[in-house]
Amino acid sequence: MYEQMHRALFDGDREALEELVRRALHAREPRQVLEEGLLRGMARVGQAFKEGELFIPDVILAANAMKAAFALLRPALGDRPTYHRGRVVIGTVRGDLHDIGKNLVSMMLEGGGFEVVDLGVDVEADRFVAAVREQAPDILGMSALLTTTMPEMARVIDRLEKEGLRSHVAVMIGGAPVSEAFAREIGADAFGANAAEAVDKALALIGN
Repeated sequence: MYEQMHRALFDGDREALEELVRRALHAREPRQVLEEGLLRGMARVGQAFKEGELFIPDVILAANAMKAAFALLRPALGDRPTYHRGRVVIGTVRGDLHDIGKNLVSMMLEGGGFEVVDLGVDVEADRFVAAVREQAPDILGMSALLTTTMPEMARVIDRLEKEGLRSHVAVMIGGAPVSEAFAREIGADAFGANAAEAVDKALALIGN
């Protein structure tokens, strides 16, 4: 049954996945359905995306199917923590209104078992800092598509340092003009070249 769930996620088949979840709940523990069926299936989707077997539209369909199936599963999980891998605050930095990449990363992170707090686009340093203080995330993710807005990432990290919050959160950055070298230069903890890699990096940061 779990293999069928993985295939439904690959195909972005929302109706089939929802039906499989309903059936699984009669015979399996909800937590097992979440981990073995949905989370492992989305991990395979992410790997296929990295290898060029799936493309952005496929990943979006898979993520939407995942959300619909999870909505069915969530009540059965009761009061136990829904997400067990960590919390991520994410946003596109000030001056940048691009959100396609950020949205894809958010969907992949949710599919990977993370709770995501999306601040949207054109996010000022004050809002990032406030969100870190209020949400206590494990990871802060920042995106930029314009080279002119990349310095905002450094500004946010600097503000976190000044507010005494930097040691409490890992910082991951991404976007077309961003690089591993730039991440090191500004003191970020990780760089994700694409949505699937961002999930891998987030899992590594949580592990560390």
